[in-house]
Amino acid sequence: MDNIDYKNLVEQAIAAREMAYAPYSSFKVGAALMTKSGKIFKGCNIENATYTPTNCAERTAFFKAVSEGEKEFECIAIVGGKSGESIHELCPPCGVCRQVMMEFCNPKTFKIVLAKDIDNITVFTLNDLLPFGFGKSNLK
Repeated sequence: MDNIDYKNLVEQAIAAREMAYAPYSSFKVGAALMTKSGKIFKGCNIENATYTPTNCAERTAFFKAVSEGEKEFECIAIVGGKSGESIHELCPPCGVCRQVMMEFCNPKTFKIVLAKDIDNITVFTLNDLLPFGFGKSNLK
């Protein structure tokens, strides 16, 4: 096991979920992205009436981090569920978010932490969730 405090990361994702703007789906998602230096960027999903411009929590966290100069990441915790309900199912990232992760992360070592609560945590690598992912090396 590594030295990452997954419980703290999940707690931060749960806090980020509270900021979600999800008036259409009522499905709120929070993410906490940890850089290799240990800095954490939180993100939430932000919906839009026309749906296409909606942004997922994971991409919100990544875009915040990248916009502040961070480009090396260790792991991300993701939680989600219906507004007003406790989290009771794992909330894996969508395909678009997995592709954004592929852009910035090593799929063999980057960890994706999914949780039902701080005591029910499952850890995957990006490679587990996106086998045969398309990335920078494919364009060389």
